[in-house]
Amino acid sequence: MWHSPATPDAAQTGRRVPVVAVALATVTMLAVIDGLSAPHFIILGTLTTGPCLAAGSGRPRAVLALGAYVLVLINVLSWGPDQIWGSDRHALFNVVAVLATGVGMGIAHQLRAVERARESAENERRMLAAIVAHSDDAILAATTDGRLTAFNGGAERLYGYSAADVVGLTLPAFGDLVIPADAPGPSIDELRARIVGGEPGVRFDSRRKHRDGTVKDVSVAVSPVRDEHGAMVGVSWVIRDISAQRRAEELAQRSQRMASLGQLAGGVAHDFNNILGIMLSFTAFAEENSTDPDVRADLAKARLAGERAVGLTRQLLTFTRQDTTHPEALDLNSGIAEVCAMLTRTIDKKIELIARTAPEPLMIYADAGQIQQILLNLAVNARDAMPDGGTLIIEATEAEPDGDHPDLPPAPAGGRYIRLLVSDTGIGMSAEVAARVFEPFYTTKPKGSGTGLGLATVYGIVTEAGGSINVYSEPELGTTFRVYFPAAPAGTPAVPAPAAAAAPPDGGGRTVLVVDDEPELGDAVARILRSGGYRTLSARGGAQALALDAVRDYDLLLTDIIMPGMSGRRLAATIQESRPDLPVLYMSGYSDGLVGDGGRLDDEIAFIEKPFTADQLLTRVGAMCRPGLPARHPAARSSTAPVATG
Repeated sequence: MWHSPATPDAAQTGRRVPVVAVALATVTMLAVIDGLSAPHFIILGTLTTGPCLAAGSGRPRAVLALGAYVLVLINVLSWGPDQIWGSDRHALFNVVAVLATGVGMGIAHQLRAVERARESAENERRMLAAIVAHSDDAILAATTDGRLTAFNGGAERLYGYSAADVVGLTLPAFGDLVIPADAPGPSIDELRARIVGGEPGVRFDSRRKHRDGTVKDVSVAVSPVRDEHGAMVGVSWVIRDISAQRRAEELAQRSQRMASLGQLAGGVAHDFNNILGIMLSFTAFAEENSTDPDVRADLAKARLAGERAVGLTRQLLTFTRQDTTHPEALDLNSGIAEVCAMLTRTIDKKIELIARTAPEPLMIYADAGQIQQILLNLAVNARDAMPDGGTLIIEATEAEPDGDHPDLPPAPAGGRYIRLLVSDTGIGMSAEVAARVFEPFYTTKPKGSGTGLGLATVYGIVTEAGGSINVYSEPELGTTFRVYFPAAPAGTPAVPAPAAAAAPPDGGGRTVLVVDDEPELGDAVARILRSGGYRTLSARGGAQALALDAVRDYDLLLTDIIMPGMSGRRLAATIQESRPDLPVLYMSGYSDGLVGDGGRLDDEIAFIEKPFTADQLLTRVGAMCRPGLPARHPAARSSTAPVATG
């Protein structure tokens, strides 16, 4: 360990004061001897040694004062006992005293400059020693033959050994303690040989082991230590713990991958949802028109498969944060009760389900469907981890997690939180598996039994809601997921549950302009609308829709968002320049282009997500066409331009 020497101020003062005192005593003693001696015994010249002696103190003012004292003594003694006042000898003694004082002051100035330079160097050395001793980086020093001579506090924290434990060890012996067998980078012997061989320094990344067995990522810099003459006298090692930096880099890379995946998923979802919409719509038409039970059963299976594909697509969009959310004030207690009621009917009887909720409402702002998705995903994972039965606990409480929580990504910002715990007594996970459970497409389930998106979706939902999540698990002991949601302000009322859906209103002959660049999907939408009592106009893109707008009248614009040439948003804006009161309903496989901050739809935008059912479409269109609006028939404003009606 580096140790700073005691401050030299007291010692320097002790050295200076005796020097001046000795000089003063010497001059006084010589003057007394001269005064007590016979008149012919004159030793006034020896008094001039006083300023020369005082020069050793390095204090020019002390030398000057002592020189003045000597001049006074010379003149007093020349007048008195010696009786040489006014003689050449009197003048000579005065000149010699002045010269001696001047020389002494010069020597004192030089000594003071040297002393100050030494003090400055000593202060700098002490400062450097303090910096080294208290540095967060581990700093070690070794002799050229490879024996540890210094070990700072940073090294003690990094390795878990004290300086007393390791100083004096050879570098290979120390390396056996702290370097894992699979650590990358050159060996200690190779490094020492390279430095002793003349390399100015070596830098590399590696891993180092703490005394408790923890392995950390480190950056290592090895350099020669040289004396004032340039000769190498040792080797220094600076090791920096970069584990947090590595984690940050991995998170940044993961975020970049998620962003890329999100863009890819959004584009794929749009086209895939269009295809699913066509499949599900025409499957439903075939089911309605078929009287053969076997055919209807086959069609029902096809429809169920399509609905599973819809769920998977929405899960992918939720994970990549491209799905629309409708956050509202929710009581987490109610969400747990609903999911537990569902699980009670479906979960294996060998699994005991325990729900623990708070007596008071636990209000959060979140999308109700997404909260249910979190609970179901975590519960299903717990169920799968207990093939032979066990206990599943779902619990919600208030909590105030610490803002500095390295194992709780993203770290909570502080304040009141609602904590959701989902625990099981299942087979558990290893630390390696637990570290990857939130990665997309990572699954430990057999091929065909899982997509690897369940927990990734949970992570996406939680972080989008401003929350945090972590997992603790041990093999054969079970797993606990902790989810933290920011609590809604005290007294926030819950949004009332929606009333049971009523039958869609009849279209009453109102006309809807349907714009979609997918002809089959546009035909399916028009067919659904006609079955609900609407008239339809169909356009295959923005240009054809504007042509229809110029010659036909209609009550509602129903348009896809993403279309080649002209987007649905631009089409609606163009039409509403002349018809500002025209209601517009957007439809899309995902809501890119309509979302505001946080991935949420603006309140004034009407949107229906593909694929949708006939009832969902008719209900939404019925709400857009105001009840007091008179029905209109598609009468031509002009005989020009073709008309595509359904």
